[in-house]
Formats: sequence, C-alpha cells, structure tokens
Amino acid sequence: MTTTGAAAMLAYDFMTNAFMAAGIVAVVSGFVGFFLVMRGQTFAGHALSHVGFAGATGASLLGIAPLAGLVGFTLAAALGMGFLGERISGRDVAIGMVLALALGIGLLFLHYHTAFAGQTTAILFGNVFAVDRATIAVLAGLSTITLIALAVLMRPLVFASLQPELAEARGVSLRAVSMAFLGIVALAVSECAQIVGVLLVFTLMVGPPAAAQYVTTRLWSGLVFSALLAVAEAWCGIAMAYYTDWPASFCIAALSAVAYFSCLGLAAPFRGLGRYRGSPTPLPAGAATSNAPQSNSS
Repeated sequence: MTTTGAAAMLAYDFMTNAFMAAGIVAVVSGFVGFFLVMRGQTFAGHALSHVGFAGATGASLLGIAPLAGLVGFTLAAALGMGFLGERISGRDVAIGMVLALALGIGLLFLHYHTAFAGQTTAILFGNVFAVDRATIAVLAGLSTITLIALAVLMRPLVFASLQPELAEARGVSLRAVSMAFLGIVALAVSECAQIVGVLLVFTLMVGPPAAAQYVTTRLWSGLVFSALLAVAEAWCGIAMAYYTDWPASFCIAALSAVAYFSCLGLAAPFRGLGRYRGSPTPLPAGAATSNAPQSNSS
C-alpha cells in the first residue's frame, strides 16, 4: 500500500474511526487475552460473548444502548462464573447449554423488537466501519478502566495462575482473583464485540495472545508482542477490507489464523521443553516467584 493510497483511505472519517476503535480494542484484547490463555480460560471468553448477545438485544428492546446491555450481562455472568470457580470446571455440556440458551433468549428479544433485527449481524459479526466518535469515546473509557484494573490485579493474578496452591497458602483468595479477572475479561469481551462481533471474539482475544506465547517465554515481552500483533491484525484486516470489499471481521479473523499457525510452526521444533498451565510455552522458572507476594511471616 503506497503513501498516497493510505492517505486516500484515511481521508474518510469512517476509516479513521475504524482504525482508532480497532487500535484501542486490540491493545486491551492483547493484554487481557494473554492472561486468559495463560490460565486456560479461553472458553470463558467465548461463553461471555454469547451471554453478551442476549444482553445487547435485551437492552435494545428496553430502549437502552446495546453496549450497555452487553457490558451488564457479561459482567453479571463473569462474576457468577468466578464465584463458582472450580465447580464449573469440566462441565462443558452444562456450559454449552447455557450458551445455547443465551443465544435463544437473544433471538426471543429480537422477535419482540423487529426494528432492531437489521443490527443483529453487526452484533454477531461486528461492523467496525459503523463506529462513530461517541462510541470511540466510550471504548476509550472502558479500555482505561480495564487496563487499570488489570494492572492492579496483575501481581496476584500471575501468582494465582502459575502457583495456585502456594498462592492460597500465602493468603491469596483464588476466588476473589478469579472473580476480578473474569470481570476484566467481561469488559474486554464487550469492547472486542464492537469490532469483530460476539461470535468472533477469539479473533483478537485468543489468537494473538496464543501466538505470542508460542514465540516468547517472557511475561512482559509476551504481553507487548500480543498487543502489537492484535493491533497489526486489526489494522491490516481493516485495510484489506477497504481494498477488497470483504467483511472486515473476516479479514481480521483470517489474519489472526495465519499469524497463529505461523507462530505454531515456528515453535514446533522447541515443543516439549516444558509448559505452564494453560499456555503453549513456559514462563521462565523465576516468573512466578518474582511476581509472588512475599509472606509477612518470619
């Protein structure tokens, strides 16, 4: 793409808005998704996005902004999942039925509010080109809250993720950490759904972080690489959609898949050298202890 072509593309307000919104959301998705993959809770992100669909359609039925319903429903579901903790582990059938029920409830809400039916595709698959400046401001605010919350929680989150038994012995509440983290995930899912839709949140929240954890074994470099990769996929996907007239969500999803499988191939020769739970590659031995809270006991 030439400089002239890029300038012509950015001359349109809807393209500028798309790049701004996608950049904001991609950074958040890369950071939050990294821990989601590390903890082996990627299915939780998928579950929350389905619940968010019911929230978005229900809010529209009540005359409320769909994003508000999306955030409200995902936060409530996230806190419930975090409270149940290990009791929901291994219950894939029950969780799957809840997801199907959530989509069904969303469809029921659409039945009683047919005027909103035209926006259903945007909720399910995203429509980044429809984002306006007001939505960008909301996304920026939610992203700030999400990243601040993640920064506050990061130290106990890493400790509880890598060494849960030791963390609990040191007085870290695993349930509180789980609830707080899934609440952060709920906000990230709500933001991500504005770009790629509730059905494709894996595109930005799982693809780049999983690829990053195949490439690097360091926590901070993994976080940075995950966020940069998510931004690159989002921006390149938008540019591809502009020049090909293909759906932007498809382009972003395709680039995410290519990046993931490319990183998987690069990491193949090093596979089997050890892993930490929920992640494709291991963190260094000192990562958990360096982030672990020190005991006050002598």
